[in-house]
Amino acid sequence: MEWTGDVAAGDWLRGRLDADGPAWGATMHAWVPRGYEAYARIFHPADRDRPVGRPWPPLPYDRHHREWAAFQADAPQIDVERVSWAAVAEAFGTTMHARAQWQGIVGPREVEDEDGPRDAAGWRYSDPPTGELPSDLVSAVTQTLLAHTTTPGDGFVALWEGWGGLVGGLGYGPSRVLFAAAGDASDPSADRHANFLATSLRDRFNDVFRRPSWQPGVLDDEVSRGPRLRLPNRDHVLFHADLTIITDPEWPWRVPWRDRTLEAPGGAASAVSPSLVWPMDRAWVLATDVDSDSTVIAGSAAAIRAVCSDRRLEAQALEEGANLSWGGDEVNG
Repeated sequence: MEWTGDVAAGDWLRGRLDADGPAWGATMHAWVPRGYEAYARIFHPADRDRPVGRPWPPLPYDRHHREWAAFQADAPQIDVERVSWAAVAEAFGTTMHARAQWQGIVGPREVEDEDGPRDAAGWRYSDPPTGELPSDLVSAVTQTLLAHTTTPGDGFVALWEGWGGLVGGLGYGPSRVLFAAAGDASDPSADRHANFLATSLRDRFNDVFRRPSWQPGVLDDEVSRGPRLRLPNRDHVLFHADLTIITDPEWPWRVPWRDRTLEAPGGAASAVSPSLVWPMDRAWVLATDVDSDSTVIAGSAAAIRAVCSDRRLEAQALEEGANLSWGGDEVNG
């Protein structure tokens, strides 16, 4: 997989997208190309957790801080699991369907903006991730889709340029390189250096007189300064790729945008999921907008049937022009 400055390879998408791009009330074609035979929506899984053998303390926090302090001091075991939208809808007595919206299928929060919604069984729910399909599901859906293209070894992957630290640019803060060095526990001066960086970040008065300097990103400076695939309201870095790379569940280790500064020693590779993927023959497109909690596939009827029947995925067929905004869930209100 290699970066390409030949962004004309993605120009064909622009004419198939809504001209105003992602916007309130927009159809899915703000980021998913029109003109395909069929479409499917893959719902990003959520997480839920609950203490073992006891309930969560009550809310709000400020009224029950003693109960929460005692709970934290006890450090009870917490069960955590991935959960499908269908299971969430069942838990809250709502209806799962192709245009369902997360806020429509979960119950109201006990205290808004303070904790996740809880069901009658004591599970607390976290929102599904926006902008990212989990890496294991990226590999799963790509495995399925590569059976529906004549060019499985030749295609393109696009990444939204706005992911924090992905590309370099002019700025005032310390670079990613300095932050990485500051986190080196083997360096006895690491704490002093970290304190220095924190102070420099807070020094707003002196920032007025400072010249901006180049701050490197995860990607090479050549990529950061290079051309972008410009789509409505979203600019992307484009890569020419053998798409079989992302069929491997370990693909985050192999992509150019792997962010080593975020990786714990001995932990998993850190890499955001692709925003767009398509083979050279354009038989299908995988699209994940940064503000969306689902991924949409455009392709042939056969490809969409395969995606929807893949038991590793929670996917449902969509009609062209579907409204996936908050107002698109007319069933759950």
